[in-house]
Amino acid sequence: MPKVMVMTTWAGHAFLLSLLFCVSAVGQDARPTKVRVGGVELHYVERGRGEPLVLLHGGQGDYRSWAPQMEEFSRSYRVIAYSRRYNYPNDNPLAESYRSAYTDADDLAAFIRHLKLGRVHLVGTSAGALAALVLATKRPEMVRSMVLAEPPVHRWAKDDPDGEALYREFMAAIWEPAAAAFKSGDDEAAMRVLVDGFGGAGRFDRLAPGARAVAMQNSRFFKAATASDDPFPDLPKEKVRRLRAPALIVTGENTLRLHKFVNDELARLLPRAGRVTIPGAGHGSARENPRAFNEAVLTFLAEHGRTVTRSPTR
Repeated sequence: MPKVMVMTTWAGHAFLLSLLFCVSAVGQDARPTKVRVGGVELHYVERGRGEPLVLLHGGQGDYRSWAPQMEEFSRSYRVIAYSRRYNYPNDNPLAESYRSAYTDADDLAAFIRHLKLGRVHLVGTSAGALAALVLATKRPEMVRSMVLAEPPVHRWAKDDPDGEALYREFMAAIWEPAAAAFKSGDDEAAMRVLVDGFGGAGRFDRLAPGARAVAMQNSRFFKAATASDDPFPDLPKEKVRRLRAPALIVTGENTLRLHKFVNDELARLLPRAGRVTIPGAGHGSARENPRAFNEAVLTFLAEHGRTVTRSPTR
């Protein structure tokens, strides 16, 4: 599979705008549907016709995060964006047994079965990308293709001499202070640490009120994840090496070095996977540079989708 580099002039203060995309729902007329699967409620929206394409958001987002993708992707696919169990507007009790990506992958499998989607294309960012990757290793028959934007398989860095320092830096500067703030009951301080850690110093305090509200609406995921005794569970490399579903690995040009390290390792394990760097973007490339992200994803899907049913332009 060829390696791909997408270049674009799209830049600017994208991180500050990215959460604002969430404030306006995925289409003004889009109201999420609530389903109960595997004992939890999940909200989702869908548009379009054709092969099913499931969008999996990152930790700071929810189904609304995919506003920059829904219109364009739904011209060719049946696009479904759902909120993972602890993200807005789901109201699931925090569980002591939450194992992050493994729990999310089980939820995803139950969700796919409930909607009778069959084999699906998965497009995920951050924690959503890791859920997609875990599902592919556990239930490969469900996965047609994967777009993986910086899945946090941080255990790989922890267990590698070159990555261990990056892992320790991430935990000491971002994860552990956020966990301490959540434990003390200061959710806003915890989200300030996380938003600044992923997007740069002072990002949280510069967010518009609506964007800050969105971040707080999704704080429960991080509260659950930071309280877990295994927030970054191991994903055995031999299972990843056996994957045969076509994959595209997405990296933000300005993302954390830890994420780049993990993506490099993922590319080594999946030598046939395509790679793309999204210029001017950090960890949230789908929202920070949607033009380049969408171009890369649609090019990849066109190469690996079996059939395409085009809907009229809305």
